[in-house]
Amino acid sequence: MNLFYLEALFYLEALAAIVLSMSVLMAGAWVVQQRTGNSGWVDTIWTFSLGLVGAASALWPIAGAGPNPRQWLVAALVAIWSIRLGSHIAVRTAGITDDPRYAAFASEWGADSSRKMFVFLQNQGLGSIPLLFAIFVAARFPQSALRLQDYLGALVLVVGISGEALADAQLKRFRTNPANNGRVCDAGLWRWSRHPNYFFEWFGWLAYPVIAISAGDPLRYPWGWAALLAPIFMYWILVHVTGIPPLEQQMLRSRGERYRDYQSRTSMFFPLPPHKGVAA
Repeated sequence: MNLFYLEALFYLEALAAIVLSMSVLMAGAWVVQQRTGNSGWVDTIWTFSLGLVGAASALWPIAGAGPNPRQWLVAALVAIWSIRLGSHIAVRTAGITDDPRYAAFASEWGADSSRKMFVFLQNQGLGSIPLLFAIFVAARFPQSALRLQDYLGALVLVVGISGEALADAQLKRFRTNPANNGRVCDAGLWRWSRHPNYFFEWFGWLAYPVIAISAGDPLRYPWGWAALLAPIFMYWILVHVTGIPPLEQQMLRSRGERYRDYQSRTSMFFPLPPHKGVAA
């Protein structure tokens, strides 16, 4: 059996371990959701689970050796992302009785909501595989010493985390002002994008392709190209599936014409200067 097939077998084994780990952890999220009745904890557990499994996969031994500097760097990056976002979601969840998005699903599912929620969360765990595999392949770039690319990847993630944290803080500050009750936040980053927190979340996942793909020799590490799955998948999820579509529907129900006006002058995803009458 040649080296490529041995390597492919190893990657498949790692992938199976990642799938099993996320399945078990999301089953735990389902138990918490069922017992508390607050589905907001689902996103908290998913974020911490992704950080835990991602860091573990980054530190997966290479040829029996201890973790090299790049493995530690990638593990640290995903851990920092997980702790920041997971803590933010946990604080938000503690202040609500239920997440309106998941509550809408439960209402639609009716008496079968418990079973369908379990299946939904298992699918959410499986949907994390492109993200986790990107982390795994980035950590295993075949050179132990850190390169300029690795530092650039770290910078990309820092910018993503910082931008998302700033957007979250601006939105929280807007909502805690009683004068803004019923209004739409269009201050700071929210003037340039209707979902700047989602944009920076997506931007941060570009860190792993930057680390995984060799700039000087793109074919040196073919597995590195799999890291592109992370930003591609995250963009699809945020823009077309569980991110923007249900959130904008909710905002239209609660804010009506005010939100339609906001849509007409503010870019949906990528931060762009406000333009009256055009929704990007």
